[in-house]
Amino acid sequence: MYTPTAAEDAVEPRDAAEGTYALVEYVPLDEVMTRVACSKRAGPYQRAVERWLKLTVDGKQSAADCKAIRAFQRQQGIEPAIGFAGPVTWARMQLVAARKNPNAKKKCPVRTHRVACVDLNRQLTWVQKGTKVVFGPVSMRSGRAVHPTRKGWHTVYWRHKNHVSTLYNAPMPYAQFFDGGQAFHAVYDSIHTTIGSMGCVNLTVGDARRLWDVLKQGDRVYVWGHRPGT
Repeated sequence: MYTPTAAEDAVEPRDAAEGTYALVEYVPLDEVMTRVACSKRAGPYQRAVERWLKLTVDGKQSAADCKAIRAFQRQQGIEPAIGFAGPVTWARMQLVAARKNPNAKKKCPVRTHRVACVDLNRQLTWVQKGTKVVFGPVSMRSGRAVHPTRKGWHTVYWRHKNHVSTLYNAPMPYAQFFDGGQAFHAVYDSIHTTIGSMGCVNLTVGDARRLWDVLKQGDRVYVWGHRPGT
């Protein structure tokens, strides 16, 4: 296994361009083109969003639904804020709800050592030591249907701060490998795309940088759940 030199690790990966991680919702193109103020369509996460906002859960868009969804989108800086219940709005709700206690349902095993928790259901990751959360939670992007992030227990076995994938010829800043070619790493595009990664746990550069400072080689990783839409 190649060991990066201290000089290599002293070089910090570049930051993402401004606006890379902007919260841009996936909305019907015709509604964008006509600049509707409030979407009349039910989004793919309509029921989940209605439930989160404590609205009537029927999967149908109403004026009240749109008003409540728009208010949340504006509060979180999601654009366009037209009340469409899309994947970015849903993902942001998962993050907001998890901030106080991401492991409230005890899905991630509690150990005396550090455990990196990867929740595919909510597309969130965090690190805990015992019951104390020492990193996150943060939003992530896991593997797509044909390249799922593998579930179960894993171990961080190799770290390479300025890694470049030889398979995809793509940068993988702050890469921390935990199962074969699957790793935590930063990406220079949105982590809220409807199509998942090639199996890795994708993070923003800032989150990947902070995770790099928390995890060490030999730390455990636990993955569970199912990525929505896969």
